[in-house]
Amino acid sequence: MKRVLCPKCENYLYFDETKYSDGQSLVFVCDHCGKQFSIRLGKSKMKPLRKEETAAQEEAEARKEEFGYITVIENVFGFKQVLPLKEGDNVIGRRCVGTTINTPIESGDMSMDRRHCIINVKRNKQGELVCTLRDAPSLTGTFLMNRILGDKDRVRIEDGAIITIGATTFIFHC
Repeated sequence: MKRVLCPKCENYLYFDETKYSDGQSLVFVCDHCGKQFSIRLGKSKMKPLRKEETAAQEEAEARKEEFGYITVIENVFGFKQVLPLKEGDNVIGRRCVGTTINTPIESGDMSMDRRHCIINVKRNKQGELVCTLRDAPSLTGTFLMNRILGDKDRVRIEDGAIITIGATTFIFHC
């Protein structure tokens, strides 16, 4: 299965690429917004990264090691993603046009809010990372190891914690 991103609402559409040949044009209509668009199948020609993009990528890799990261598990709504965390509040939610959050998950999971939960990363007096999780608040709740967090709960999380928001699960690493 391949996925295609709608240019209007950034919703993913899935199709079976084995039924089509290279060079063939396909027309899609987005179920979410009704936008009609087309693509041509074939090998994509990737442009080399610009200096700014390379620097941003290297910075993200460095931050991944410094303040930890989350690994979004591959499921029906999206593919595996590794997202670096920064010091301070990391607002996690579904990526959507017009919503500005610092840790967006690309997903078609409508049960995940645009601002679903927050992971706070800070250093204590000994220089060790201390990470806490709280609900944003969200409509479907935030689950830590299959236990739902209350509206006002702030829970300390450790490396390997399994967090579920909506129908999407991710693993916390620090």
